[in-house]
Amino acid sequence: MPSEFSISRTVEFSETDMAGIMHFANFFYWMESCETAFYRSLKIPLASFVPGQVLGWPRVRVGCDYRAPLRFNDTVEVKLFVKKLGTRSIGYLFQFRKDGVLCAQGEVTAVCVTAGENGAMVPAPIPEEVRALLKVAPESAWKA
Repeated sequence: MPSEFSISRTVEFSETDMAGIMHFANFFYWMESCETAFYRSLKIPLASFVPGQVLGWPRVRVGCDYRAPLRFNDTVEVKLFVKKLGTRSIGYLFQFRKDGVLCAQGEVTAVCVTAGENGAMVPAPIPEEVRALLKVAPESAWKA
């Protein structure tokens, strides 16, 4: 049962601002890219449009603390940690490291939902087959 996952990305020119630093909003795109790759590695669909099945994981809380800039052509490790696993929600912590140095740290809380009447999102328990594949990372793994 994985509690952490990582991908490597290179900062593209289009992801930088006028100062040549990766734009703050792109950290959130990278968090979602890492989460998507994590689910793909577990062979779990991130979103489903089959009636009665899990529809998706909308975000209810996000944040990011920036410590050092990332620039065009920097290669970065984006690491996901499962920080919290609730009945209907999951909390992730993401770390962005360049050459081992922590440059940013973000958090995302997502809620499991299904499609209710009229297509409205309805909170739902995390399916057991998904829960069985996840494990909360020990605090010592991400407090480094």
